[in-house]
Formats: sequence, C-alpha cells, structure tokens
Amino acid sequence: MRVAAIDCGTNSIRLLIADAVEQDGVLGLEDVEREMRVVRLGQGVDATGRFAEEALERTFDALDEYTALVQRHGVEPGAVRFVATSATRDAANRDVFIEGVRDRLGIEPEVVSGDEEATLSFAGAVSVHPPRNDERVLVVDLGGGSTEFVAGTADGVDAGLSTDMGCVRFTERFLRSDPPTAEEVEAATAEAHRFLREVQGTVDLTSVDRVIGVAGTITTITAHALDLDQYRPERINGAALPLGVVAAAATELLELPRARRATLPYMHPGRVDVIGAGALIWRTVVQHLGEVTQGRVGVAGTSEHDILDGIALSVVDRLVAESAASLPE
Repeated sequence: MRVAAIDCGTNSIRLLIADAVEQDGVLGLEDVEREMRVVRLGQGVDATGRFAEEALERTFDALDEYTALVQRHGVEPGAVRFVATSATRDAANRDVFIEGVRDRLGIEPEVVSGDEEATLSFAGAVSVHPPRNDERVLVVDLGGGSTEFVAGTADGVDAGLSTDMGCVRFTERFLRSDPPTAEEVEAATAEAHRFLREVQGTVDLTSVDRVIGVAGTITTITAHALDLDQYRPERINGAALPLGVVAAAATELLELPRARRATLPYMHPGRVDVIGAGALIWRTVVQHLGEVTQGRVGVAGTSEHDILDGIALSVVDRLVAESAASLPE
C-alpha cells in the first residue's frame, strides 16, 4: 500500500510518499520520497489576513513538483491527502489557494482545525517514539504560524491545543531588527508566556513526563546544539538533550545576526530570517516545562517524524478500514 501526504504550513510545504509496512503486527511507514520546500505561504497573512500573490505562486510551483512525484511513484488519488494548517485557516482568500491545489493535484485539500493538526502531530511523533508504560508525553509542533501542544499516553491523546504562536508570525510581529533588540525579545517572550498560560488551561503541563519537539525550527535548534557539520536527520531524530543545553542553543540562534546564521552548515536558507523567533519560542517552552514539572522533565527530545507522518498514517488507516468494510461478511 503506497500513500502520499502533503503538509502545507505557514513557512514550508512538505511531501511524504511512503509504503505501509507491517512490523510486529503494527502498520508503519517506509519512506519512498520525503521532500521539503520553504515557500512562506503565510507571508504577511498575520498583518493583511490574505495570501500574497507571490506566496501563492511559490507554493503552486512547489506543488507542481510534488504532483509530478506523486504520479511518477504511482500513488492513486484516493491514497493522497493534502492538509493545510495555520496560514490557510487565517487567510480570507483561501478559496484561491484551495482551487489551485484541486486543479493541480486532483483532490480536495483539507484545511484542518488546530485540534486535528495537534492530533496528527502527536500520531506522527509517537509512531517512532512511543510512550513507555503509563508515561505522559507532550508533543510540541512549532510551525510558522502556530504551535501545537498535545499530550497523551500509549492509549492516545488526552489533551491538545493549537496556539497562534509561530516563527513567521512572531518574526513579523516582534523581531523586526537584525539581531533583535532587548525590547523586542522581552515583548515576544512575554507573549510566549501568555500563550503558555493559555495552554495550561487545556493541557496540564505539570503532569508531563517527557517532551518531544517536532518540525524544522526545533530540529534546526537541535542540530545547532549538536554542532553538526551538516543537517543530519539520523543524528537529530531521537536526540534527547538537557533543557539547559537546548535553551543555550536557542539563545545563540536568537542573538546571531542573520548573515551569521546563514553560514551555519545545517541552516536551511528559508529559515534564516525566522529561526530567531522560533528559537525564542522553544527556549521559553522548555524553560517553562522545567519549572512547572519541578525538574521531572530534564531533557527535550527531538523527532524528525511529525504531522507529515501523521497524515500518511491517517491515509493508511482509512484505506485499511475501507478494505475491511468491502470484504463479504
């Protein structure tokens, strides 16, 4: 069973083509293609409430490439799922985007809620880093326009919340200087703490046993903390670093001028101008977790598997269910 998943966020659009494989009685994924393009679809959406024409053009160019890959690998339209998240939820002209996706890919794109985005992120992360025994795991998906906080155990998700806190959104709102000023950092940090208080009302962070961070901002901060000579997913995936080390790496990226960030061997060019805001958010989150759990959470894990894997797994689950329903009784 071959499936394709496309995750279109505020900063990037990503593709996963994978085969469903069974191991120890559990269906998982074996990558065929995994691609990422930084298209900044959410450029200016926080201020204008609309997609910019040039942002739509960049996104559609990437989608043309992805459509060709999906067809080349023989994925049937019924085995493809396209999910759009924060920026598309916010844009008044999202119908133009939805029509463009439909025309190119031949399927109906889904603009998912923040709650479903959180659930898909959790499913992707724990598919390769499952909770142990009765351990309660918090998955934090830090994107361009939003950050999802979702907690659960081996039995599944028990609480989740999507917040309007992301690296693109915070860069445009707060961190306009290069490097950001102390006043900008203070204002952004205060806003991050406000969101964390909001999260606490839905997701009990005090009872978390382990935290896993996902998506490009967090994986890049992990690469910086590990001082990698290039972006190495095999080193990043599963890394568990002390919260102090993570916070220090985030601080370094926040304070570096953009020109210096651009020289880092693991830095994607499309993240150079927004990684500072993402680092500020992740630093605030891990420091807060260390405090509210009274040190019980002492390390932050990183996963290369996230909402994209969750989308692909949801397609596998649907196809399996449809196949079972079609069997004669």
